[in-house]
Amino acid sequence: MTRKIRATAAIALIGATALLATGCSSGGNAAGSDGKVTMTFWHNSTTGPGKAFWEKTVKDFEQDHPDVTIKIQAIQNEDLDGKLQTALNSGSAPDVFLQRGGGKMNAMAQAGQLMDITSSIGKTAKSEVSAGAFKGYELDGKTYAMPVDVNPEGIWYSQDLFKQAGIEGTPTTMDELNADIAKLKDAGIQPVAVGAKDAWPAAHWYYNFALRACSEKTLNGAAKDLKFTDSCWKAAGQDTKDFFDTKPFNDGYLTTAAQQGAGSSAGLIANHKAAMELMGAWDPGVISSLTPDGKPLPDLGFFPFPEVSGGKGAPGSMMGAVDGYSCSAKAPKKQCTEFLNYMTEKPVQEAYYKAFNAIPANESAQAVVTEPYLKTVLEAYNKAPFVSNYLDTLYGQNVGNALNTSVVDLLAGKGDVDDIVKTVNQAAAKG
Repeated sequence: MTRKIRATAAIALIGATALLATGCSSGGNAAGSDGKVTMTFWHNSTTGPGKAFWEKTVKDFEQDHPDVTIKIQAIQNEDLDGKLQTALNSGSAPDVFLQRGGGKMNAMAQAGQLMDITSSIGKTAKSEVSAGAFKGYELDGKTYAMPVDVNPEGIWYSQDLFKQAGIEGTPTTMDELNADIAKLKDAGIQPVAVGAKDAWPAAHWYYNFALRACSEKTLNGAAKDLKFTDSCWKAAGQDTKDFFDTKPFNDGYLTTAAQQGAGSSAGLIANHKAAMELMGAWDPGVISSLTPDGKPLPDLGFFPFPEVSGGKGAPGSMMGAVDGYSCSAKAPKKQCTEFLNYMTEKPVQEAYYKAFNAIPANESAQAVVTEPYLKTVLEAYNKAPFVSNYLDTLYGQNVGNALNTSVVDLLAGKGDVDDIVKTVNQAAAKG
């Protein structure tokens, strides 16, 4: 499915140049003399049911709106962010595109690159998508994206491999998780898969340790002032290092991708080559696309990130985000917002769930969720006293990239705990 989006500046420049050269994107297509409008649409579902879902959704929308043509561009997840930012900065943004929210969205809105859709939110979206889902896309009282799914994060695991290792139940504390990891090692099973090649999957361990170490006030306050001076940030780094030092990850984790191919971290879970992966609620869809038969993993389970003693975070708090879509500031407003609203209609949301194995944002469509693991996710999500956006999204691209890189350096033995806080503060100072 989607999801965390990272790319180097070089990739971003190459990608944007290629897109411009081929004329793939040019937002703001005003209606022609015949009243017809053409829009460009960027998403990150490049294969399988996800790609097919968007193709059908666009086709169905076009049939209901014969004066609208939507040109789809499916871009690999790890490349999308850089290409999008370059396109936005060059004034050639797609009309509709995947939106994460947080500091990244705020920067786009403040730069005048996003459409304010506040007055265009339809009846279904207003009544069946929660205010909490919209909250992540609001800035100064204005809404800049339409939610399509919710993505709480936790640990996905193979129930079969747990049984092979003699593990009963699921861990609720880090001590219990470490004990289970030891059992998996003793059984000759790689405990935890991580796609450290893409940086962000490894950094997600730090995010969750920070969620346990830092209070809600501290996490949200840093999003405003970008000051990481509280002692909890270093405490989270030490917790991360202590966990990394137990050597819980798959062989070759530093060169393992997150979501591309059978050898990726998701692929290791899909093929029973590793027992666990920390990831958002999009992971079941990715895993199912990488199983030998291309079907959902029958023994897939989920448990929330374990509790860590001594921290300031409220027990039960979760990392998570809402996936949504924005319109470019230059997009044709009527047609673009109609497409966003169409994404939230119950039949479309039910089809979205079936394609991505993810929790739909439309609460009336959530009744179609039958998988026990997604029900477990929803239960934990609904009980959570606080849900924080992923830190690299919450704190914006500069700080996010610095954080992700410094955590991977720690994992690779190229840095220490102090370097994480130091690097993040340096990135924040640069703006």
